[in-house]
Amino acid sequence: MVLAPERTRFSVFDPSDGSVISTLESATPEDGIAAVDAAAGAAHGWAVRAPRERAEILRNAYALMTERRDEIATAIVREMGKPFVEALGEAGYAAEFLRWFSEEAVRIGGDFGLNPGGTNRMLVDHAPIGVSLLITPWNFPAAMATRKIAPALAAGCTVVLKPAEETPLTALLIADILQEAGVPEGVVNVVVTDEPGPLCEAILADARVRKLSFTGSTGVGRHLLGLAARRVISTSMELGGNAPFVVLEDADLDVAVREAMNAKMRNGGEACTAANRFLVHESVAEEFTARLTEAMSAVRVAPGFEEGAQLGPLINAAALEKVERLVADAVDRGARVRCGGERLDRPGFFYLPTVLDNVQPGSELLSEEIFGPVAPIMTFASEDEAVQMANDTEYGLVAYVCSRDLRRAMAVGERIETGMVGLNRGVVSDPAAPFGGAKQSGLGREGGHHGLLEFLEPKYFAFD
Repeated sequence: MVLAPERTRFSVFDPSDGSVISTLESATPEDGIAAVDAAAGAAHGWAVRAPRERAEILRNAYALMTERRDEIATAIVREMGKPFVEALGEAGYAAEFLRWFSEEAVRIGGDFGLNPGGTNRMLVDHAPIGVSLLITPWNFPAAMATRKIAPALAAGCTVVLKPAEETPLTALLIADILQEAGVPEGVVNVVVTDEPGPLCEAILADARVRKLSFTGSTGVGRHLLGLAARRVISTSMELGGNAPFVVLEDADLDVAVREAMNAKMRNGGEACTAANRFLVHESVAEEFTARLTEAMSAVRVAPGFEEGAQLGPLINAAALEKVERLVADAVDRGARVRCGGERLDRPGFFYLPTVLDNVQPGSELLSEEIFGPVAPIMTFASEDEAVQMANDTEYGLVAYVCSRDLRRAMAVGERIETGMVGLNRGVVSDPAAPFGGAKQSGLGREGGHHGLLEFLEPKYFAFD
């Protein structure tokens, strides 16, 4: 169900050339409440559905998304800009959340036993938490939607999905697929808007809303937490990151460079899991930097539909200007540009793959998410120094460690204050694994069995 008024419209742009690809009606706070009405009206019927029925609907949705993978990828490229091959990967990844949580829906367990004093029995069941507001970002418009919708529906919750204004078309397509798969009317409701503040405030003020799941910046997350606190709404927050990529002196540099490219260039660096700081032992720093520079220089920058495109545009002009500002600040402080360092002279929001070395402490890109194809390199002399540098941030979403010694890599990873660690691996995301961070990177987890529990309330019964 898609709700929007006929009052105002907003445009969706192609970031590869700035052209308008669609205009949509912008939902108002009143539309948000209407979406809650629909979700609340469908809540009981969906919650009492047999887990197997919910599972089969999600499995149907997985099959349909798989069949329509090219169509979904096309929508992603048009409004988000990533290369078509990478968009195909996201479409497949997004479908996997529907398959994973279709399997988890029938495994919602409980507990039964005698209390320690032997006076009564204890029974613990799980109930759907209720109507849920899901707010998703633009960088993975398909995967972030299914990563939230799938566990909510598996748990028996109904939802209101508010996608990013930059990428609403993919969310609307996924909603259509879910309806075709058999999701009843009112269970999934999509509201699209270019004025999200008043809309989300109205929804969170409604007493029927019991869950907020948000992926986005830490600043916006803090604001939403404040709104949720007014009514003690359960929250899941997947917020910003500042991932360190640590290369120890015993690392296999072939592996380190390959995985550095995965960690940095997945989604063109526009990912909260992107390596934001490369911390390299001084004994291998020059060789690693030279190899990474060669690999980054070979990346083909082009619109997502062009044959052989490996890096598309940034999402908009503001994102491009931010990357330019962060690189200029680092260079002003003494960093050296090994490759790239400038926008591409063509329409759209393209920035060349960039490697910076000699990056100085205090540079803004060491504390602020770059969200672009820029790899800043710093060196360290000891393992303790590497850990200290890795932890020198308010964020703690993911870290990467490269070493031939797995025991040593794990020991370093254990000392880094983070929710996830990639060991000799630049990609950690998996529908079967709990995704989330520590410190200012968020609350709760998505994916795995943990993601299902975010939408369930334990209910305890005591009896003789």
